[in-house]
Amino acid sequence: MNEPTDLSFTQWHRMGEQASYVRTSKSPGGILDLLEVARPAGDMSRPAVTDIVLFEDLLGGSRVRGDLGGGRFDVRSKKGDLALAAPNFAATVMNDANHQLRSLAFPVMQWQSVLDEAADGRFSLESFCIYGRVFDSPAIRRVVGNLWAICKEEGAPSRLLARAAGCEIFAELCRLGGAPFAPTRGGLAPRTTLRCQELMRARLSEDISLDELAAEAQLSPYHFARMFKQSVGVPPRVYFTQLRMEKACELLALTNLPITEIAFKVGYSSSQVLARVFFKYQHMSLSDYRRAVRRLSCL
Repeated sequence: MNEPTDLSFTQWHRMGEQASYVRTSKSPGGILDLLEVARPAGDMSRPAVTDIVLFEDLLGGSRVRGDLGGGRFDVRSKKGDLALAAPNFAATVMNDANHQLRSLAFPVMQWQSVLDEAADGRFSLESFCIYGRVFDSPAIRRVVGNLWAICKEEGAPSRLLARAAGCEIFAELCRLGGAPFAPTRGGLAPRTTLRCQELMRARLSEDISLDELAAEAQLSPYHFARMFKQSVGVPPRVYFTQLRMEKACELLALTNLPITEIAFKVGYSSSQVLARVFFKYQHMSLSDYRRAVRRLSCL
């Protein structure tokens, strides 16, 4: 039965026996929840939850039967297979082998307006025809893999990344389901681009969201992300990280601030997180960079 419930997918996984199966749980600003779950063979059924849930099978090789909201299915899983579960539907799933899943749970209240605007009203969360299908999408696997890589580097992904990743995933799901997002043409107006860049610079220490930037440009998050990339050359999240690295370099060169304080000033939770991101972009450690610029200033 699909009785109404206020449970989210993550809340259900925190209850009772389910909690012991969770390996990773991240929640960037309530925009989407990331979970990695390892479970034994058997019944995976759950009550109706308030999220749309995307699953990626990390192992494959088992028989999976059930209903995720799109009718009964019975398949032999492969590593990398994807499936989408409908919101407010009590899923029934049986798996005949141990399995490991990555899951992205999208709260409907966070995504309905974004999808309505991006798909010109042609997208229905209640009748999305891809629910319950096992499908393949290298594009979605790439986005999901990037989210987990960011988790390892930075902890929970930023709200900026979470919304942008979700827009990419839903754009591909809509394409596969026959209701593609409306195309984006052209970039942002120069004045709008400048305003958004200034807003990012002013809030380097904060977890700025794609929604806030899109509101500055009076666009949907989906269209803003694509138009920003056309104007600037990189997605908003990448540009924001570049600004943070530029500021970190400036503070390392011109101040004696401890690295932990620099990390907080450029929006990272610890010096360790800043160190990982900094090395990825600058190909040297924070202390090596500080010594190098100090030596150059003495020449």
